[in-house]
Amino acid sequence: MSVLSIRNLETFYGAIMALRGVSIDVQQGEIVAILGANGAGKTTLMKTIAGLMDPEKGTISFMGEAISGLDPDRVVAKGISLVPEGREVFPYLTIEENLKLGAYTRKDSASDDLELVYSYFPILKERRRQSAGFLSGGQQQMLAIGRGLMARPRLMMLDEPSLGLSPLLTQEIFGIIARLNSEQGVTMLLVEQNAHIALATAHHGYVLEMGRIVMAGTAEKLRASADIQEFYLGRSGETQRDQKRWKRRKTWR
Repeated sequence: MSVLSIRNLETFYGAIMALRGVSIDVQQGEIVAILGANGAGKTTLMKTIAGLMDPEKGTISFMGEAISGLDPDRVVAKGISLVPEGREVFPYLTIEENLKLGAYTRKDSASDDLELVYSYFPILKERRRQSAGFLSGGQQQMLAIGRGLMARPRLMMLDEPSLGLSPLLTQEIFGIIARLNSEQGVTMLLVEQNAHIALATAHHGYVLEMGRIVMAGTAEKLRASADIQEFYLGRSGETQRDQKRWKRRKTWR
């Protein structure tokens, strides 16, 4: 079942076209990764889905319903939760207050979900009365993911979850992301520059360059691609003329 379906999406920053006819699909129960370098349009895509930016053209369908151009609060109410780049926690509120803010659109009790978050992030329970501003970068990322879970989303979007984290913390965060998907069935769309860990975690992936999709497929297919290995996984080598292979043109161009 398709949770998210995007067709021919175009979004502008002023006169600059940031997304150029982007089309993606996210199936229920899957993790889908969007790979790309800085400036590729990844964050613009997330903001457009979340209602923080309006598309110029194209359609966004969520659970079969058009959501293009909806205000962000209505997008959240539909069941889409965004964990933004840079975490954006509320530093002067306690950890528990930050988490409870994630459930503001819900009408029912969120106490069970609070305990679920604490079961995945025990450090947050230990420090729940402390101000979020005193957390480390990795702990703030845990808090941001936990806050997103509090909305009980049908789709969780994560924008650069490894940003600013050490390799060890990155492994820990992505291990929890994989567990949430497999144990809780959380469908996820994640934007990530670290192609190694993204493709090791995701089921499917898309490569975004200069605002357009240049490659798509299963994570296994992308990992096996010579272009992905060379330009995103860093597996360079030498040609017969002892020239670095990164000098060749990408085959998707």
